[in-house]
Amino acid sequence: MNQLLKSILVASMAMLAISSAHTKDEPKKASASASASVSASAKVELLDLNSATKKELSELPKIGDARSDAIIKGRPYKGKDDLLNKKIIPEDAYNSIKDLVIAKQKTDAKKK
Repeated sequence: MNQLLKSILVASMAMLAISSAHTKDEPKKASASASASVSASAKVELLDLNSATKKELSELPKIGDARSDAIIKGRPYKGKDDLLNKKIIPEDAYNSIKDLVIAKQKTDAKKK
């Protein structure tokens, strides 16, 4: 019985090592699930909805040229949830990009 447990443990560890090595070789995809797996210590550059180009927006998951145009037309945004509040994009598309975008506000340089 003890030998069986050792064999199972060795096989499990080998599978884990293979899985770990395989994951390192896979290319990263810009998706909500990939961004969710990014550790908190890693710096993620968020795309600003208020200044991003059409090309940058269209490269987001579930955002193509038509939705990019709609996002640009709906500017400015106070927050990224304005995409839903203003009915710019559907909820499933919003859920795909919400961890990848931000709505930065212009700062008034003349404020004292």
